[in-house]
Amino acid sequence: MNISQAVNMTLDPLLRKLAAINEALSALSAETCTAPGCNQAVSKPGHKLCYEHWKANNAQPVSAPKPKPQQSSSPSLLSATSISEKLEISKHKVNPILAELGLVNKERNGWVATKRGIGFGAVQKTYPQDNTPYVLWPESILTNQVFLATIESLKGDNYESKTEVNTKLGFREKFRASAEHRTTDGHFVRSKAEVLIDNWLYMAELVHAYERRLPIEEEAYCDFYIPGGKVYIEYWGYENNQEYVARKKVKQELYQKYELNLIELTDEHIKNLDDYLPRMLLKFGVIVN
Repeated sequence: MNISQAVNMTLDPLLRKLAAINEALSALSAETCTAPGCNQAVSKPGHKLCYEHWKANNAQPVSAPKPKPQQSSSPSLLSATSISEKLEISKHKVNPILAELGLVNKERNGWVATKRGIGFGAVQKTYPQDNTPYVLWPESILTNQVFLATIESLKGDNYESKTEVNTKLGFREKFRASAEHRTTDGHFVRSKAEVLIDNWLYMAELVHAYERRLPIEEEAYCDFYIPGGKVYIEYWGYENNQEYVARKKVKQELYQKYELNLIELTDEHIKNLDDYLPRMLLKFGVIVN
């Protein structure tokens, strides 16, 4: 074998390998990236994307930063204990005062907001341990004039003497100043009919108040109030007085507006309170033995 043949035998495998590589490179260069607008060669034979687009498609997604918790813009709510601390009264008096105003009722050893209480902004809650209901209140309760006036009356801060009453010239005060009829339990009332009503309530062992202010923003007073059922009693006895009749209409509209429990008595009822009052009171859950 001459030298030329030996060289050819050595170069032949190498040339075949170079040809194969050149063929592969040619095929690779013929395949371009399928990404829109990209003319780069694909990263590997059989692939559809160039290296840059392949890398972009297979990159790990970067998690978005967690949003910071936003502070609630809703107004803070107060418990009965918080209210007692801010107004410096016993915590045991807050809910009974709210109940006196018709804002809550005592149920299941707890307190439940009434329809009127919800109108004041009450939020009903329940203790998860024993399902006892309780109520939270908006901060506006701390400046509610009806609520504050009731607290003052319990403290005796708004005590009004008979002399002070007689110096007033308002319509109610003129009738109130004429309260000269003494009842069995010591109340002074304006008429014989009111004596009979007061004495009937006393003998029926029903706790009651006379000339109690209504728990509303407007200034109005009932004839009698029975806290046991949050019942207001009005005796309409001056029908021949135009000023009284006008005032009567205003008061009836207030009772209706605030959905207060009202019993209206006339001279016809006064003749036989034993027949009328027990049935009227029963409608509001007050049972007379």
